[in-house]
Amino acid sequence: MSLEATVAVPFRQEGRDQLGDGEFVVALSLDRDWFSPDQAKRVVDVALGRGLLAREEGKLVAQFDPEEITIPEEFVPDADVLREQSAFEQALEKLTTAGVEKQEAVAGINVLQRELGLTIEAAAVVYARRRDVDVGEAAVAAREKLLEER
Repeated sequence: MSLEATVAVPFRQEGRDQLGDGEFVVALSLDRDWFSPDQAKRVVDVALGRGLLAREEGKLVAQFDPEEITIPEEFVPDADVLREQSAFEQALEKLTTAGVEKQEAVAGINVLQRELGLTIEAAAVVYARRRDVDVGEAAVAAREKLLEER
C-alpha cells in the first residue's frame, strides 16, 4: 500500500495521468522532500517492476487509478518502498489482500514447499493459485528465479 500511495502522489499533485521521469522524481524529491533524486529514481524502478507504472511513449503512466488510493494527509513513505519484493513477498501480499490470514498462508506455503520439494517462491505461487488468487507477477518472478538456479 505504501508504494501505491507513494506512486499516486505525483500524479495527483500534477493532476495528470502521465508524467515524465523528471517530473515524477522532482515531485518525490524536491517538492515533497521524501527522497533524494537517486532514491526517487529507485522508486520508479521498483514501481515499474511491480507493475504499478509503465512507460508509454517516454512517459510514466500509472497502471491503477491514483485518485482511488487513500492517502492520509500526514502520509510519508517509509524506506521499504525502495526495496523490491521477492516473489514470495508479492504472493503473500496478494494472499493477505484477498483475505487469507498471513499465518495460515505461510504455514500452507511451508507445507507445499516440503511436500512438493519447491522453492519458497514457487510454493507461494502454487498456494495462491489453488485459492484463485492472481499472482501473475510473482509467478513470473518465481519462474525466472528457478531458471537462474538451474
